[in-house]
Amino acid sequence: MTTRKNLPSVDAPTATHAPKRRSSTPRDEAEAPKSRRRGIQSIEVGFGILDVLRVSGGPIPLRLIAERTGLAVANVHYYLVSFQAVGVVRQDPDTGNYGLGPYALRLGMAALEQFDVYTAARPVMAELATTLGHTVFLGVWGNRGPTIVYRIESGRGRPILELRVGTVLPLLSSALGRNFLAHLPRSLTDETLKLELKGAATGSLPDVPTSRAEVDKMIARINDTGLSRCRDALLPQFTSLSAPIFDHLGEMVAAITIMGPKGALDDELDGETAQTLKAQAMRISQEAGWVG
Repeated sequence: MTTRKNLPSVDAPTATHAPKRRSSTPRDEAEAPKSRRRGIQSIEVGFGILDVLRVSGGPIPLRLIAERTGLAVANVHYYLVSFQAVGVVRQDPDTGNYGLGPYALRLGMAALEQFDVYTAARPVMAELATTLGHTVFLGVWGNRGPTIVYRIESGRGRPILELRVGTVLPLLSSALGRNFLAHLPRSLTDETLKLELKGAATGSLPDVPTSRAEVDKMIARINDTGLSRCRDALLPQFTSLSAPIFDHLGEMVAAITIMGPKGALDDELDGETAQTLKAQAMRISQEAGWVG
């Protein structure tokens, strides 16, 4: 097989043997699966009220909050009084309606500042590699273009040695690059795009646009489906799918890409693999504050 490079891969983490059973500690309970944890029900109820305020679009009456949460008006009022005391909720002095308060804003800003796409993506990528059985990598826009910053091998297929952490991928002949091309401002991608179009016009790579018109059609498909795909262009006999990750402003900050041999990886855009990849990328975007 003809490839561009022969670069080392990053091995997937391996499981360790479970320790002997011992009595639980507070730390054990904190690290236990959610299904086994004990929580404080009143806090969960309270955040149900806050979620109603979050999606309301503005301050709303007490009666409506009670209706949307399924709680008694009196019970909702007790929660709102406590939330007002700490600044999470405020009451409009003119209408008496309730909305999110200044402390809720500070919490949201702090959460955005602490969000790290690399940390959020790692467990999702491990799950994808395990369930789908193909190489998964995380890419961001670096100083030189679309750059792989993390990758996980499935352990079930041949490792893709040609793509390692730090590899910069092309815009037109990689699913990751096409994703950024579709979502980033042209001011960031145009210079690289011009150079690649010149090479594409004189080359013979399949599945690669050779004109601005073809690029525009490709971008329209990506925006329509929410996914980019690239067959045979980056590596011979390989195909890949890439799904974008957005921040709270709706700007693309990264992408998760899955890659495998043609025929082994289902790369149909409406197939189960593509939809699973898309859903998991959306899950990370929602952690970043994107509401879609």
